[in-house]
Amino acid sequence: METSKVFVLLFLLSTFHFLVATCIQFEVGGKSGWEVPKSKDDYNQWASTNRFKVNDTVHFSYKEDSVMVVTEDEYDKCHSARPIFFNNNGNTEYKLARPGLFYFISGVKGHCPRGQKMIIKVLEPASPPQPSIDSQKKNGAAAMAAAVSSATVMLCIVSFLAVFLF
Repeated sequence: METSKVFVLLFLLSTFHFLVATCIQFEVGGKSGWEVPKSKDDYNQWASTNRFKVNDTVHFSYKEDSVMVVTEDEYDKCHSARPIFFNNNGNTEYKLARPGLFYFISGVKGHCPRGQKMIIKVLEPASPPQPSIDSQKKNGAAAMAAAVSSATVMLCIVSFLAVFLF
C-alpha cells in the first residue's frame, strides 16, 4: 500500500512539472538536418515559421560540419574567429536561454555564404497584463484572484493530495 502512495505522489509531481515546464526541442533542417540548403533563405524561412520561447532548444544533426553561434556582425560576414558557441560532434543541441536574436552559422568554409546560416528570434516571456490601481481598488478580490497563477493552484492541489493520501 505504501508503494502505491509513493507512485501516486510521483505521478502527480511529474504531471505538475509537465504543466509548468513546456519547452520544445526544434529539429533544424528536419530529416535532412544541418546541411548546405537548396535555397539561401531556407533556414531563415523555417525559423520565421516557428515561435521560439526562452528555454526551448534547437537540435542540429549533421556530418562533417559544425554549428557556431556568432554575433550579428560575424553572421553578416559568414566568419568568426571566436564564436560564442562552437560544436562539431554531429549532434548539437543548443538551449535558447534568453529572449532576443541568436545567429547560427556553419563553421565549414564556404557553407555559410551558400546559405547554411540562420537567425532565430526568441520571444519575451509572456506576462499577464497588470491591472491599474483604480481597478485594484474597485475589485480588490478579483485582482487578488487574478494574481494567483495556475502553477500555484497546481502546487496547492498536489500538496493537498499528498497530505490526503499519506
